[in-house]
Amino acid sequence: MIYNKDIALITAGQLLKINAVKLSPRELFTWASGIQSPIYCDNRVTLSYPEIRTFIRQQFVKCIEENGFQPEAIVGVATGGIAQGALVAQELGLPFAYVRSSKKDHGLTNQIEGEVRDNQRVVVVEDLISTGGSSLAAVQALKAAGCHVKGMVAIFTYNLDRSEKSFTEAECPLVTLTDYDHLISKALEIGYITDADVAVLKAFKKSLN
Repeated sequence: MIYNKDIALITAGQLLKINAVKLSPRELFTWASGIQSPIYCDNRVTLSYPEIRTFIRQQFVKCIEENGFQPEAIVGVATGGIAQGALVAQELGLPFAYVRSSKKDHGLTNQIEGEVRDNQRVVVVEDLISTGGSSLAAVQALKAAGCHVKGMVAIFTYNLDRSEKSFTEAECPLVTLTDYDHLISKALEIGYITDADVAVLKAFKKSLN
């Protein structure tokens, strides 16, 4: 679910402006998975721009408050959600923790870093949602630790049907600041891409589903 359509277009414009998201329908990017993609997203770039970083933090806070999540702690997903989550926790005056992709193989073998409590209401912060697999793995780790996950907020989602289905099945509401469709719309509006490029980008999204 998009938090706000106007905010979605503003956020999309900001991501494009600083190259946190790059669109290249003709010269494809190679993802870590090996997929050839016309889009590459690295929302960690937003942290280098104070005004955009502040905007994202403020919108996350509004999103959390307006959706009635009422968290007792904020939890980031490693690695992209750590800094964003810490900023949100600071703004709300709440405890912060983060979830690793897997348990450490040394020391205390923690997967959750920081303190969370049994029955504690938490909101999870992510930077990017694709299939949702790694994000929901973090949710499951928190539930296994006894937390009550009220929902997840993220900067961007690819709007994949399988991702939406996974979040629904996990009973974890997902709210994002922007998404693939609004990004394409904004990119076309500012002349970043052409109508022909839109067809390529839509076909790519369909192939992921």
